[in-house]
Amino acid sequence: MIKVAELAPDFTLAAHDGASLSLKSLRGAKVLLWFFVEANTPGCTLEGRGFRDHQSYFDENNIRVVGVSFDSPEDNAAFARKHQFGFPLLSDTDHAVAIAYGACSGADARYPDRVSFLIDEHGTVERVYDQVDPRDHPARVLADVLGV
Repeated sequence: MIKVAELAPDFTLAAHDGASLSLKSLRGAKVLLWFFVEANTPGCTLEGRGFRDHQSYFDENNIRVVGVSFDSPEDNAAFARKHQFGFPLLSDTDHAVAIAYGACSGADARYPDRVSFLIDEHGTVERVYDQVDPRDHPARVLADVLGV
């Protein structure tokens, strides 16, 4: 798994809105790279709604929330639409990004691990969240960022 102070691996993935998104394109803002297990599952829905409900705080602190799963762009689009997510959901269908970050056990993994990485404005990993509770993860990230 990628560790704090390491350079976050760059990637380009298909987003739920039909566009492509690269990590490099987000330089200048912090990025919370949120690996989620599967679209429309109870835990991922709860966690995603938490990010949605705290979106203004993330925006005020120049943090871009970016979700990543093994779901297709179409499944992620339906998930984003259903829950009105205002952040991109990316499709890592070949598992390459999850493998690069250590967010899954390998190419044959069915799902990515529930893990997130806070990446600073320069592309360096600032925090790793590998013990994630979907009920409070978004609030925990904000508390860490705000020093609360």
